[in-house]
Amino acid sequence: MAATQRAIDLAKAAAVAAADKVATSVIAIDVSDQLALTDIFVVAAGSNERQVSAIVDAVEERLHDMQAKPIRREGRGDGRWVLLDFGDIVVHVQHEEERDFYALDRLWRDCPTIDLTA
Repeated sequence: MAATQRAIDLAKAAAVAAADKVATSVIAIDVSDQLALTDIFVVAAGSNERQVSAIVDAVEERLHDMQAKPIRREGRGDGRWVLLDFGDIVVHVQHEEERDFYALDRLWRDCPTIDLTA
């Protein structure tokens, strides 16, 4: 089962919001065939804790404008890896060191990616 159009729209909006805050390595992975809980993982990196926090704020604000509210938020106080669960999508905003170490895109390499350029 492919990701829903709503999930794709949310993922693209989250990616744009992250890019507006100069996030690096932004990718969207369609995990709908592997997971029943969500359709897409959006992964982005920030160079420091302050930037990670700014990216998270921008994503939450942009998706709030689309009537999407996070069901769960993890790691906010730490600022190294923040997970925002919006149901249809899960946004991972990581410090660059965590992004390199955990390499979520490598772990989910069997899943297709979503084109975020449109």
